[in-house]
Amino acid sequence: MRIAVVAVQGAFREHELRLESLGVEWCELRQKRDLDQVYDALILPGGESTVQGKLLRELDMFDALKEQIQNKMPVLATCAGLILLADQLSNDERSYFRTLPVCVKRNAYGRQLGSFRTCEKFGELGNVPMTFIRAPYIERVAADANILAQVDSHIVAVQYQNQLALSFHPELDADLNIYKYFMDMIT
Repeated sequence: MRIAVVAVQGAFREHELRLESLGVEWCELRQKRDLDQVYDALILPGGESTVQGKLLRELDMFDALKEQIQNKMPVLATCAGLILLADQLSNDERSYFRTLPVCVKRNAYGRQLGSFRTCEKFGELGNVPMTFIRAPYIERVAADANILAQVDSHIVAVQYQNQLALSFHPELDADLNIYKYFMDMIT
């Protein structure tokens, strides 16, 4: 198994470290020619979604990545990655891949000072640590999207077909259960 981490901006290195700790091979996608590598899944990291979307278009990677996701390549999207996948943003006219049938509110928990950590139920995994940094949350989901986690009645994790999207940053916690869950999706 080899997982490609989109490495144009954001917390990509932290994801790579988590994959290394699990013995999972990874590669970085920094420019268009990197898309020629062989990989089985994608990670869209947290960071700044506006910058990531702009860079992916400028680097001519956007359409190829969208096509891979539409063709059912498994993808783990955290924070800004969730925004990139969302079909709709409630407080922003921009849109990006539009492959995930959800409506997301950007910066829903406020600015940097609104960042927090909690431990909540995640699907069948039980409680997992969740770190939120200027995080979005999901306001609405399509009927066929599976809600995996909520915090204070706000949806913070969903799975839709090949897409696992989180409002929080599992790469910032030592718990690896979400990565294991994602690897099960790949295999």
